[in-house]
Amino acid sequence: MTRETKMAASGGKTRAAMHELLTAFESFKQANDARLKEIETKRSADPLLEEKINRIDTALHRAQGRLDRLALEAGRPSLSGEAPSEAKAAFAHFLRSGDGARLVEAKALSGGSPADGGHVAPPEIEAMITAKVREASPIRAIASVRQSASGVFKKPVSLGGASAGWVAETAARPETDTSTLALIEFPAAELYAMPAATPTLLDDAMVNLDEWLADEVRDVFAAAEGAAFVNGDGVNKPRGFLSYPREEEGQNAWGEIGFVATGAAGAFPAEDPVDVLIDLIYAPAAAYRANARFVMNKASVSVVRKFKDSEGNYIWQPGLAAGQPATLMGYRVTEAEDMPDIAAGECAIAFGDFERGYLIVDRQGVQILRDPYSAKPYVLFYTTRRVGGGVQDFNAIKLLKFAAE
Repeated sequence: MTRETKMAASGGKTRAAMHELLTAFESFKQANDARLKEIETKRSADPLLEEKINRIDTALHRAQGRLDRLALEAGRPSLSGEAPSEAKAAFAHFLRSGDGARLVEAKALSGGSPADGGHVAPPEIEAMITAKVREASPIRAIASVRQSASGVFKKPVSLGGASAGWVAETAARPETDTSTLALIEFPAAELYAMPAATPTLLDDAMVNLDEWLADEVRDVFAAAEGAAFVNGDGVNKPRGFLSYPREEEGQNAWGEIGFVATGAAGAFPAEDPVDVLIDLIYAPAAAYRANARFVMNKASVSVVRKFKDSEGNYIWQPGLAAGQPATLMGYRVTEAEDMPDIAAGECAIAFGDFERGYLIVDRQGVQILRDPYSAKPYVLFYTTRRVGGGVQDFNAIKLLKFAAE
């Protein structure tokens, strides 16, 4: 099959997915409009109508997910036809046979022998694993990512206090105030996965073991990372942005995440629920709103999808092009299933510039230890990488707390 044929097929699937999404959204709007009308006239909605809306809502999530997957596949560069590097070829031989002699001969990076931690994967394989994890990890896709050669990444940040002044060309320059600096540290913790392969798989020359390994560790790495980037306590894992102290917006200091309360415990207010979303949008400074987005889980998206603005327009809109995310009041929406559900006291929705607010640190080097003994006849590939993370700018991320105050 030629590249052109693949692209054409992908384009047809994308158009079909887009049509499915827009059709589902139109059906959702019609059903929800009927629900709102029943509430206005009867003060309650027909349970059958509520069930219909929930079914359409599920179809919307499915269509949006399918469109997002197609966009990722279309944007993924083709690796066919690329000549493997000497190190990559030697590493593939090691994965199949366990013979690491060629790695030494090819001068491939080897962080140690198999006895003390395994071989370090060539840069091509490390980049492939990282790219696949990024596709499946929602927070990694929107945060800043840095590479580090040390176990702890340290970054000085300004807490303000610096000043400037205007002077004439030949006038004296009086000393200005200097900024107050703080040092934040992001230790890298070890993340591991242990996919298993059969001897038949390893003997099959048609199987690309690089792709197989990256696919096998993608979901488990992404799931572990996603949970840590949101809720991690920082002990042998990254620290999630929801684990930091929280304080009401305007009262929070550096090191605390500001929140806006909905005014109702475990719910949006009954009247004008969109107003609290507007308050959340304007909680960060204007400099952070240009690249800001909402972060919430699927259940929360289902709730806000039913809201309308003062002119009767739905505030949630599907992406109108492949790869374009859905928007809420004009801002992009990232679904992260590790965000909590809407409940009393929970900060179920976050908003802000996560690229400036959250930092992920990857320590260079993915290590792979080949173990053919522990689970015979299977061969285990103990794959480890070191990842750290935490909030680097507490002004960039704000939370919506479902509480009276």
